[in-house]
Amino acid sequence: MTLQLASCTYTYRRRRGPILKDLTYRLPSGLTVLLGPNGAGKSTLLKLAASVIRPSTGRVTLNGLPAGTKKFREAVAWMPQDIVSLPSMTSREYVAYAGWLKGMNRKDAWRQARRALDRVQLTDKANVKSGQLSGGQLRRVGVAAALVHDAQVLLLDEPTAGMDPHQRRVFRDLLAGLVIEGVQILLSTHDVADLAEEAHHVTVLNAGQILQHGTTEDFLALTPSGTVQGRAAEAAYTALLTHHGGSGL
Repeated sequence: MTLQLASCTYTYRRRRGPILKDLTYRLPSGLTVLLGPNGAGKSTLLKLAASVIRPSTGRVTLNGLPAGTKKFREAVAWMPQDIVSLPSMTSREYVAYAGWLKGMNRKDAWRQARRALDRVQLTDKANVKSGQLSGGQLRRVGVAAALVHDAQVLLLDEPTAGMDPHQRRVFRDLLAGLVIEGVQILLSTHDVADLAEEAHHVTVLNAGQILQHGTTEDFLALTPSGTVQGRAAEAAYTALLTHHGGSGL
């Protein structure tokens, strides 16, 4: 799968300058972590990539298919930062409903919901009301809802926010399993030290521009000498932003 943004600019009507300006980006295989300070344009990039919004100029394509087409939406899934529970629905009903909204018939959506919950290790919560789930479990239901139609590209906006260390560990194991299955993942996060070393690629965005895009090894090579062990990712990120005059997390 080749998901690509070509010369994309996006401007919100109430803002003077563009959030993203003439941005070209190609999502590599595996897990890519998207880093950047608040207001850098991370959520906007993910929404453009998911065809939730359209660029003011430029094109978003998947294997040459334009964003917004049926085949594009079938292959690309987006999970927003805020996952809202539907208290009257069980986890399986929640995921099946998401599948129905994406154009699946009810029978297929119900069947695939079970499989999607199994992929995120929540089969035992299939009949539990979504309002009774923990924050970490609800986010995993959000991933299941994104995967219910067998998407091959998964776009995640701050998925680990609010998770405790154990929940983050389970979530990272889940992502690793999806990568093995061939799913390409782009994940925005503020949790630099926790995730960057486990990613295959790292992209750093600031003020609507890409400052760094490459392998995790390339990113960690930016770590200043004398950095305390275990702080390499954080130090590399801070050094990159400081060099370009940006702010921290």
